[in-house]
Amino acid sequence: MTFARPLAALVAGGLLIAAGPVQAETVQKTETVASGKTGRLLVTPNLKKDCAEGPMPEFRFSAYPKNGAVIVKAGKQKTPASFRCPNKEAGVMGVFYQPKDGFTGSDELTFEVKSADGEVQTRVFKITVEAAAKGGDAKKDSNDL
Repeated sequence: MTFARPLAALVAGGLLIAAGPVQAETVQKTETVASGKTGRLLVTPNLKKDCAEGPMPEFRFSAYPKNGAVIVKAGKQKTPASFRCPNKEAGVMGVFYQPKDGFTGSDELTFEVKSADGEVQTRVFKITVEAAAKGGDAKKDSNDL
């Protein structure tokens, strides 16, 4: 009988190893940022699927942009009416991109986001930096949440 328990534990552990790690979903996005401006790429709330507050989202960067900088900010924001938890005040983390002075062209950024529910998603942003134009979306072209 004492042999059966270690064998069962070994078999169960082997099945977990054979299953391998859970793969993160990858989402690719394209964004356009005006030269000399900061562009908002992503704002993620600390809300779980049941709309309860959870831990703040976590970011792990694996490829930084070659022609700009990444800015990460924390704050509070009300979710949009179209969000799964509409009009709820939540803690948020935002990721912004600031191109180098005078740069126009292409850049790329890759990072993982761990949500309040613990789910991990890989985000790949292909960024086009265009010459600055008059006007534009003031909220998107700033480092405000």
